Amino acid sequence: MPSLNDIRSTFLSYFERHGHRVVPSSPLVPRNDPTLMFTNAGMVQFKNCFTGVEKRDYVRATTAQKCVRAGGKHNDLDNVGYTARHHTFFEMLGNFSFGDYFKEGAIPFAWELLTKDFGIPKDKLLVTVYHTDDEAANIWKKVAGLPDERIIRIATKDNFWQMGPTGPCGPCTEIFFDHGEHIWGGPPGSKDEDGDRFIEIWNLVFMQNEQFEDGSMRTLDAQSIDTGMGLERIGALLQGKHDNYDTDLMRYLIEASANATSSDPDGPGKVHHRVIADHLRSTSFLIADGVTPSNDGRGYVLRRILRRAARHAHMLGAKDPVMHRLVPALIHEMGKAYPELVRAEALIEETLKLEETKFRQTLDRGLKLLDDELARLPEGAELPGEAAFKLYDTYGFPLDLTEDALREQGRKVDTAGFDAAMAEQKAKARASWAGSGETKEARIWHEIAEDKGVTEFLGYDTEEAEGQIQALVIDGAQVARAGAGKVQIVVNQTPFYAESGGQVGDAGIIRTETGEAHVTDTRKAAGVFIHIAEVTMGEIAQGQGARLIVDHERRGRIRANHSATHLLNEALRHVLGEHVAQRGSLNAEDRLRFDFSHSKALSPEEMARVETEVNGYIRQNTPVTTRLMTPDDARALGAQALFGEKYGDEVRVVSMGVQPGSGKGTDKETYSVELCGGTHVARTGDIGAFVALADTASSAGVRRFEAMTGQAAIDYLKAQDEKLHEVAAALKTSTVEVVERVQALAEERKHLANEVAELRRQLAMAGGAEGGAAEAETVNGMAFIGQAVSGVTGKDLPALVDALKEKVGSGIVLVVADAGGKAAVAAGVTADLTGRISAVDLVKAAAAALGGKGGGGRPDMAQAGGADPSKSAEAIAAARAVVAAA
Repeated sequence: MPSLNDIRSTFLSYFERHGHRVVPSSPLVPRNDPTLMFTNAGMVQFKNCFTGVEKRDYVRATTAQKCVRAGGKHNDLDNVGYTARHHTFFEMLGNFSFGDYFKEGAIPFAWELLTKDFGIPKDKLLVTVYHTDDEAANIWKKVAGLPDERIIRIATKDNFWQMGPTGPCGPCTEIFFDHGEHIWGGPPGSKDEDGDRFIEIWNLVFMQNEQFEDGSMRTLDAQSIDTGMGLERIGALLQGKHDNYDTDLMRYLIEASANATSSDPDGPGKVHHRVIADHLRSTSFLIADGVTPSNDGRGYVLRRILRRAARHAHMLGAKDPVMHRLVPALIHEMGKAYPELVRAEALIEETLKLEETKFRQTLDRGLKLLDDELARLPEGAELPGEAAFKLYDTYGFPLDLTEDALREQGRKVDTAGFDAAMAEQKAKARASWAGSGETKEARIWHEIAEDKGVTEFLGYDTEEAEGQIQALVIDGAQVARAGAGKVQIVVNQTPFYAESGGQVGDAGIIRTETGEAHVTDTRKAAGVFIHIAEVTMGEIAQGQGARLIVDHERRGRIRANHSATHLLNEALRHVLGEHVAQRGSLNAEDRLRFDFSHSKALSPEEMARVETEVNGYIRQNTPVTTRLMTPDDARALGAQALFGEKYGDEVRVVSMGVQPGSGKGTDKETYSVELCGGTHVARTGDIGAFVALADTASSAGVRRFEAMTGQAAIDYLKAQDEKLHEVAAALKTSTVEVVERVQALAEERKHLANEVAELRRQLAMAGGAEGGAAEAETVNGMAFIGQAVSGVTGKDLPALVDALKEKVGSGIVLVVADAGGKAAVAAGVTADLTGRISAVDLVKAAAAALGGKGGGGRPDMAQAGGADPSKSAEAIAAARAVVAAA
């Protein structure tokens, strides 16, 4: 009996032998179709190939595509676990032709694979075709030899496929397997077609037309093929099962669930195990593709699935979280085909455990509330909408989870009442923020969020995606269209990072069918990402699909700086001490800035140690990993948090680096662990290089460290090297000897400066002063020397004053100098006279005459300055007057 892994491999190998490129599954979050919640078919990643917008280096492809149908218009969640073939997660096998082969190739491929490689009896197969598609019907007759009664013509859209109201479309042919007369049901198109006797196993779509808004069609120039075969369905068939949950893969997961809950896989809890097995796949794959639980969008759908699984585990009697313990079983079965599961194993396990733990804390109380509400109702009556909303609002019970719980009792929920209660709450919320004093601009983002929903961020995993324009804002008002000029653009999903946590917002391009806008910055308000842009070509309109392209080079530089900031934080703690705590940061494209608590400047040796340590971990080139935790668990792990930042119930924990001498497996060995919602490099080596630039004071007790990384750091070092060579050339020496040469010049300059100062003093003493050499006069019984000099600096005056004091023996000296256009004055009083007069009083009087203020020093020596050196005589006279009055 072939396993599902064997069947997948056989399918892909068959088409590879026939010239098809085996293309990996695309992510569950569509990058090229903003209208889809999740990837729900194999053709999604090839949409632009079918429309001709995108060309690839192959024209034939085959895939095993992971798909989820649990939100939006494709939602099978309510039926999962209760039917034989409903899943939230499934695999779609497909082969595709982009303008290469058409019906005459697709039908023979399908027939040969099914009847020869898979060995399905030919007499068990029948097909449907669109009622006017004689070409397909004739090919089936020729290739398979099917009689007319086993080629059923269908006149409805069941056999005419359309991507949407407009675009590529065409007839399709579906292949059915007949399970036999012992099972109830009729062939497709009959009144009993909903029975289980005839099961569709493969759909071949012939995309031969293009439909327009007016309903008209034209034949496509390049006719293409898109097929889809559910792996679970064909697996059940080839394994002789009539229930997808009896296949080997699903059975393995069901038994893992039974072991984890110590219960019978086929007993009264059979449905619970089926739900858990199905939901384990969808939740794990969604988390691996970057979706995290939240209260909006895709994250909310993930949370709904997780909580539904948690409730079913609870009903099996499990007292502790179960889902995370089943991840190894899933990886055992599917990890080889989908290596992203292996890479994200730790993230999947921790996210599942976190979410189930949180929900279990409220599950018992929520179920008690539900039981209390039901006890007040007549037998079989539906649950009031207000009660269902209370469960949702207070305990986090999604409506469908409440419906699922009541389904087992044969009850329903008043969904209209639930919707009314939800609308009332939203109205209260609107009134609350509308009256909170927010600006007009702030209110508009709340209105957009309320009307259109918040923006989903895709930028952790991609830098390009398609989105749908939800709103355009110009000068604080919404507009339907925007032509050349500035505009703020809101889309439903975006790869653009909005400024937060020190990381600047992304820039790039938003392109639609009718125009193009250059995004210069991205901000966020009320959960809405605001792309600040300028329309540079044509015009863009609300409701249009748009291609969003982040500036890859700029994002890469920002990402490198951000990851380097994490390494820098830890290096500072190692070098300076555990008191270091982050006080803010800036991660821009050209530099990084990190503010941290520290009381003094870093020494050159400390700067060098920090730089060396960061570069060591960059060269280590270890993976940068991200996990989801509660803030308390993250802090218990040792994660650093940004001072003053508010965190929600769940945080992203970014880890990088392995401490020297340790192994590679435990949290304690990790070098840097921080709470962070920003984007980061995949490996530390992607940072490239780290160069410390400066350490300056930011505020009291806070230092600011500035640095560069990557190419900017290399360019900086190159520029420094060029300057060094220029200096060496100017000094006529080698770069190796520059330091010694500069030190020698500095010593020589110091020596010459001292000589000049001495010569100036000697010149002044020998008569180089204005009016000749200084001569003492007697004022108020004391010797007084008042002298104006030039060619002497202010710092030279104290030595000159001391020399004059020594010359006079007992007396008072005042010297005024013309110091480069400014006046400098110094006064000295010999020790025997300081009891009668103070040098400070003398310089204050002289400074006032020179156009200055104040002055200071000691009673025996004081200095001051002034604005006008030409007033030296007046300054000496003012000092003389002070002496005369003493």
